[in-house]
Amino acid sequence: MTELTERGVTERVPSLAEEPLKVLDRREPVTVAAGTSLRGCIAAIQRTGTGDSVFVTDGDGKLAGVLTERDIFARLVGGDVEPIDLDHPVETLMTTQPHHLHLEETVRDALELLKTGRYRNIPLLDETDHLIGVIRPQDILRYLAEAFPEELLNLPPRPHQQMKKPEGG
Repeated sequence: MTELTERGVTERVPSLAEEPLKVLDRREPVTVAAGTSLRGCIAAIQRTGTGDSVFVTDGDGKLAGVLTERDIFARLVGGDVEPIDLDHPVETLMTTQPHHLHLEETVRDALELLKTGRYRNIPLLDETDHLIGVIRPQDILRYLAEAFPEELLNLPPRPHQQMKKPEGG
């Protein structure tokens, strides 16, 4: 049984952060081929209902870019006042050379990228730079929560709740 103290938790967190990203469950990326219209990209994002970005891959499955809702929104309300032609290819708005991580990099690397880059999706590449998945902050939180089942399962429903007497007593 693990020590249910703040110290017991904080002593385990650093080692968890040094684990490679392959320990995380990863999501299937929403992908489109290079040359896909912006309309097609938006439809792909809407179709999944869970993502807010679409990853553009070349003919070999390597990551070529990413188009996010933020990219589209910034163009609509940003400095550019010309309307977006939804029939233009994704390359007109996508971010080329997006930040990414490899499976051998650590959970700490992902946390740093999420923190400093304000990313909601981090593409994961294999050793040959093929897109194999996406991780989101929720995936890291789930991984950390699963590492502390006793601590989480023993929390009261309200964080500052104090029991007046033992349950069942």
